[in-house]
Amino acid sequence: MIAPARVAAYEILSTLSAGQADLPTAIAHARESLRDDRDKALAAEIATGVQRQQAALDYLIAHFAKRPIARLDPEVVLVLRLSAYQLLHLSRVPASAVVDDAVKLTGKMGKRSASGLVNAVLRAVSRSRSQLPLPRRPEADTDRERVLDYLSITLSHPRWLAVRWFDRIGLDRSEAWMLFNNRPAPLTLRANTLRAAASDVQAQLAHQDVITHRGQFAPDALIVDEGRPLRSPESTAGLFVVQDEASQLVTLLAGDHPGPLILDTCASPGGKTTAFAATAGQGALVVACDVRDRRMALLRHTVHATGASNIRLVQADLLEALPFPDQRFTTVIVDAPCSGLGTLRRDPDIRWRRSEADLPVLAEDQRRMLRHAATAVAPGGRLIYATCSSEPEENERVTESFMREMPDFRSIDVRTVHSQLPRAVVDSTGHLRTEPDRHGLECFFGAVFERVGP
Repeated sequence: MIAPARVAAYEILSTLSAGQADLPTAIAHARESLRDDRDKALAAEIATGVQRQQAALDYLIAHFAKRPIARLDPEVVLVLRLSAYQLLHLSRVPASAVVDDAVKLTGKMGKRSASGLVNAVLRAVSRSRSQLPLPRRPEADTDRERVLDYLSITLSHPRWLAVRWFDRIGLDRSEAWMLFNNRPAPLTLRANTLRAAASDVQAQLAHQDVITHRGQFAPDALIVDEGRPLRSPESTAGLFVVQDEASQLVTLLAGDHPGPLILDTCASPGGKTTAFAATAGQGALVVACDVRDRRMALLRHTVHATGASNIRLVQADLLEALPFPDQRFTTVIVDAPCSGLGTLRRDPDIRWRRSEADLPVLAEDQRRMLRHAATAVAPGGRLIYATCSSEPEENERVTESFMREMPDFRSIDVRTVHSQLPRAVVDSTGHLRTEPDRHGLECFFGAVFERVGP
């Protein structure tokens, strides 16, 4: 019998290859067919690892198969990817068992004629584990093609992204970003200060054998070292939400006193929304919007779980005019839908789903959203723009365009907006900017504007 985790990993990768879902959705669906928690964890680990290492795996498969990937059946490629990943990166199962299961899985997928090829390629991969024929890091960055081969193949990122990063930040920093993206991300929580202080949440988790340490930059961040907090009573009690530390820093851009009326325009899943509600206090009102039914359901769940009573939900599309023609808010937040290229560590499939052609399209939508959000800002109020992108088109170029088009707004140095925002995460232009090599965090960007005109 083929190990259930490998069959589930194949199903996840097949779903991704067909473009039918993103990685978290595909994993969640496949896990439903598995009873053993160890199988669930292994299937997710294999599928996620394949997404991180896909370019390197494909290079090795083509090398040992002595033919391009495009000449192999898609089903065979998936079997080879997940099996090669397990041989190279997971040591819990003997190589013979991995190869044997791969051959059986090839037959199960109707490609029995390729069984000999699968067997030969995987045995060659296993024999070469100590010295894989992958492009090596060049001694200097002057040999551009060798550098790009190393970054795009060995470190497994799209070549177009390797070109961008190498040209913008050089070999050393590009390498650091990619190595960061290829490591598993820790589970990070934000203490729900509507219910308890971060230190109290940490202590209560410790009583449930969940060991955490405090984040380096965000004041309420707890990084899980041991234990399973999502199965603890504290998760159902709403004492925390799952939220990346860099994302938590965006919530600080609302300031120590965000005012009595706050609008969060792209609010789901609700981590930032509930943080704004906690900062603003019960005397303030937070209006939280999103566009799709599923996103609204997720937002509603988060708000209910955290016990935030000063939030009102409104379904609205920021690409259209906001449904508040006569209302002005003291703080408006646009955590814009973006490429997600800053979160490749947590969402490795994004690197293969995005293309360079996506960036100008996304940037145009982001500029449009920012203009619509600006109409809701009261005189003297503030407008926050944020993304989880690493790319200038979605970050500073959007804000520069906004400043040219909207003379009644001025840019504010984010160091002045919140007493707990660390100076280390603010760039020379006064924007929030987190980067893997400098902060050990995903790439997030944030800017703050103040309305000075009517």
